[in-house]
Amino acid sequence: MMMNSMSTVELRPYQEDGLERIRNSYRSGHRAPLYVAPPGAGKTRLFARICSGAAQRATRVLILAHRTELVDQISQALSDENCSHSYIAAGYPYRDDSGVYVASVFTVAKRLHHFNPDLIIVDEAHHAIARTIWGKVLEAYPHAKVLGVTATPERLSGEGLDDLFDDLIVGPTHEELIAQGFLTPVRIYAPPTINTDEIGTRAGDYIASELERLDQPRITGDCIAHYRRITPGARAIVFDISVEAAKHRAEGFKAAGFTAECIDGSTPRDVRAVAIASFRAGRLQVLTSCDLISEGFDLPAIEVGICLRPTQSLALWLQQSGRVLRPFPGKSHAVIFDHAGNTLRHGLPTETRSWSLAGAAAVAHRDLARRSLRTCSSCFAVSPANAVVCRECGKAFPVKPRDVREAKGELEELTPERLAQRLVMNRKRQEQGRAGTYEALVNLGRMRGMKHPDRWATHVMAARAAKRRIG
Repeated sequence: MMMNSMSTVELRPYQEDGLERIRNSYRSGHRAPLYVAPPGAGKTRLFARICSGAAQRATRVLILAHRTELVDQISQALSDENCSHSYIAAGYPYRDDSGVYVASVFTVAKRLHHFNPDLIIVDEAHHAIARTIWGKVLEAYPHAKVLGVTATPERLSGEGLDDLFDDLIVGPTHEELIAQGFLTPVRIYAPPTINTDEIGTRAGDYIASELERLDQPRITGDCIAHYRRITPGARAIVFDISVEAAKHRAEGFKAAGFTAECIDGSTPRDVRAVAIASFRAGRLQVLTSCDLISEGFDLPAIEVGICLRPTQSLALWLQQSGRVLRPFPGKSHAVIFDHAGNTLRHGLPTETRSWSLAGAAAVAHRDLARRSLRTCSSCFAVSPANAVVCRECGKAFPVKPRDVREAKGELEELTPERLAQRLVMNRKRQEQGRAGTYEALVNLGRMRGMKHPDRWATHVMAARAAKRRIG
């Protein structure tokens, strides 16, 4: 087996700090720390350095990933560290004398007795769920230490990761990385409002049976027109609502005179590689996709993110927007066209959040998605409505086609000040919606310091009655 030599890659100061904090976590008795840092912070580089040091000490390492792109990126980072390694993944060469393996979690689950690791590294750890294939692999090696890395320490369903990890290590923030030049400043354009007026209320809350309307959001504005007007010719990634929609979107960009291609999970690897190389070189201006580019997609050349997919998942929103923030020569700032209004649901992608292993800090406007439930057809367990898999047996929930309509409208640049104003406006509208009686409206008007709350309440009740008559 080829011996490892010392790395010539210099870690950034915050990576060195993260490395020491991870070591201290193990020293203090934790088995499974979780390291959190924004997309583009260099988490793969950090754990590649850990692997290099482990290999020098003959510590056996298993690195788990869930997609081909991640396997390739991890392998490249290990090569940069001069760390000899092999693979446990379909289509990759396997060598039985290696001490470090880059593995597909799906392949490892079928070969649990082929390897006995001392350390397991879980990349994109927000995908790991105890009662699924991830948990099966981790349970097979109870004596191994575990290290999880992610930008978003909660699952796509909003649940935390404390069932698999026992210590949270939070790295640098977006603001710190932007200030140091490791991430790019971003300008965000978003719709003026999110309309929840059609959602009825009862007992001070939205009626659960009507929350499903939130799964049929409207996309505001013509994405091609906005791209042409504000960022014509810039390299753009489109996060679309379905593979079919992404294909149509690419054709639309082509018809408008731009070079565009659609890539998805079924696109052959060589075809996908050619498209990405053309995009990186600037020969291809627009790449459209559904889900493929939401995480583990390291392409700093992206200048523009066009978000057409509404989501109640903070994790997905941060993973998608994070693709756009990596620095690249000549890229002074990134642009995000948030046609789906995700910024108003989850906040700016660069704002600092208070993470915990139990999940992200509670945010009032995200609670709605967690109050509806869905039942697994296999084991009949109940999971949150936006869960991707059953939290009991791990069976994937069927994906229903989204009915997303395009509405005429303009996006406007969304600064932190404007976002704060929007959220205040949304909160006031929700308060007004929850005040279902004349007396409740009068009390709300008094709380807001109105001179004539009774007149205002009468006006609101009359408007509601007129709306019911029209409807």
